[in-house]
Amino acid sequence: MPRQPLVLAPFHGLRYAAPDVDRFIDGVFDIARLLAPPYDMPDADEARELQRSDPHNAARVTLPFELSRHAPDDPDSRRYRAAADLLRSWITDGVLARDEEPALYVYEQVTPQGRVQRGLVGALGLPDEGTSTPAVRPHEDVAEPPVRDRFRLMEVARANLEPIFLVYRGGGGAASATTEEVTTQAPLVSTRTRDGSEHRLWAVTDPATLRRVADDLAGRSALIADGHHRYAAYRQLRREIGGPGWDHGLALLVDSDTHPPQLGAIHRVLPGLDTAEALAAAATVATVEHVAGADPALLADVAAPALLVVSGEGDTHLLSGFSEAALRRAMPDRSPEWRHLATAALHEVLMPLWLYPEERVRMVHDDPAEAAAAARDEKGTAVIVPPMRVEQVYAVADRGELTPRKSTSFGPKPRTGLVMRVLDNARGCAG
Repeated sequence: MPRQPLVLAPFHGLRYAAPDVDRFIDGVFDIARLLAPPYDMPDADEARELQRSDPHNAARVTLPFELSRHAPDDPDSRRYRAAADLLRSWITDGVLARDEEPALYVYEQVTPQGRVQRGLVGALGLPDEGTSTPAVRPHEDVAEPPVRDRFRLMEVARANLEPIFLVYRGGGGAASATTEEVTTQAPLVSTRTRDGSEHRLWAVTDPATLRRVADDLAGRSALIADGHHRYAAYRQLRREIGGPGWDHGLALLVDSDTHPPQLGAIHRVLPGLDTAEALAAAATVATVEHVAGADPALLADVAAPALLVVSGEGDTHLLSGFSEAALRRAMPDRSPEWRHLATAALHEVLMPLWLYPEERVRMVHDDPAEAAAAARDEKGTAVIVPPMRVEQVYAVADRGELTPRKSTSFGPKPRTGLVMRVLDNARGCAG
């Protein structure tokens, strides 16, 4: 089967309107308190805080009732139906409104540190089954429960509620140029969220410009940076439901040449794991060395795989110099590069030694101090892993491999609620 083109189609975006006077600040509609992080970022307490922060916060539909990943099996679908009903009521009441013209949306994020990321939000064309060289490639494995959870929510809501995050090697092509040029105009949305990040949105509706973008993207390929479970749900929706609209899914596409993403690490907390016993077992396959402090910079100059193990009392040990024989035994069908990923050594070599179940592992994005504190609170052990580089991730995907789950944390991640996509009464194939 020939390679399919990369398609990012214009669509009629569903966006927050401005019905309530109390959401205006100095005459400008303030959307910040209606936005939410991606569904899998908040913990249960943070999710409830978001839902309480405003009766129309996007988390009330992306995380109905309780954090959805904590209750993926809901045979009567009441959570999903409640979210769908709430979404429809917001549309009926004018809280959300569909744009009249189909558009690609330019989305700009500026982090509190001043990092700028710009990309295009559109309806991503999904590959046909059996495509040998798809235009969209994952780099990370997925687990079935969260895929099914997102599948059920989108199926019942008949909507893509938040974009997945893709990167591609744009090299300053027409799509990238359009993304930059549009920002000289007045935005549709400009807001600052509580974390200090700025968010702006523009609509690109000119047919000639949209054709140039489509022609530029057609010969390219994209890598999933964040949203593997939602992408898998998109594909499952196409297979099991099909029909107009389900052959696309909402996505943010960023040129990583123009706006290199920020890659953070996802550290692990293993509640209840005795650190001393874990280190003794690790010493049978790696070199164990006591170090001062859980600083990920200590891993930068050490041959991979290398990681830091932190006890609940804060004692830190560097694990490096893994036995090549042990790596090969644990991962015989993997490439040498894959076997030398820190997360691969952790999950395929160390955790089996520790007899520690995957389902008990807690993930902590970016912050080693938070991981160490959680290890103390949960009387367990933290494992600090180094961040991957963008080039490493592309290389894994180019080889047709997938990294272990939760090996990367691409950022900044798109905020939920700026623009959504509904399939009812779709105008055009992209909805």
